[in-house]
Amino acid sequence: MTDPFALFAEWMEEARKSEPNDPDAMAFATADAAGRPSVRMVLMRRYGPDGFGFFTNMESRKAQDLLANPFGALAIHWKSLRRQVRAEGRVEVASDAQADEYFASRSRDSRIGALASDQSRPRESRGKFEERVKEAQARFDGQEVPRPPHWSGFRLIPEKIEFWSDRQFRLHERRLFTRSGEGWTEGLLYP
Repeated sequence: MTDPFALFAEWMEEARKSEPNDPDAMAFATADAAGRPSVRMVLMRRYGPDGFGFFTNMESRKAQDLLANPFGALAIHWKSLRRQVRAEGRVEVASDAQADEYFASRSRDSRIGALASDQSRPRESRGKFEERVKEAQARFDGQEVPRPPHWSGFRLIPEKIEFWSDRQFRLHERRLFTRSGEGWTEGLLYP
C-alpha cells in the first residue's frame, strides 16, 4: 500500500472501536522562532490526503509558534491497539470556512468557553474564568455563538508519516511513507 492516508483511515476506524477515550488525541510539537520546542495534546479534527487538522485560539503558544515557524510534528498512540502514527511537515492556517464549519459543530458550552478563555495567558483564578464564562453565556443568551476572530485552526501537511506496530521482543514493525512529488514512497525502518 502506498497511500498512507488509506492506512491511517483503517487504523483510526479500529481505534474508534477500541480506545476508551479520545482516539483522535495527538501530541503536537512546535518550535518557536528561536527553535525552542514545545509539545502538548490536541484533538485531531480532520485528516485526509490534505493533512491532519486541529483547531485552536490563534493567540495560544502553539499558534504563535506555528505562525513564527510553520513546521510541526505529531504523534498518535493507541495503547489498546499497540500502534502509533507519527508525522512531520509544513503547517498551514485553516481557511475561515473550515474554522467556521468546525466552530459551529462544537457544543454551545465549548463555543462559550472559547470566547471566555485567553488561552495560554496567565489567569488570576478559576473564579475569574468562571465569571467570564457566565458573562459570555449572558451576552449570547438565545443567540448563536459566533466564532471569535482569534479562533481558527491549522493543518499539518506531512512530508513523512510513520506507522509503528508493537511486536514481541521489541521486534516492532515500522513503515515509513515519504512524500515524493504528488505521491508517496514506502520503506521499512529497523525498530
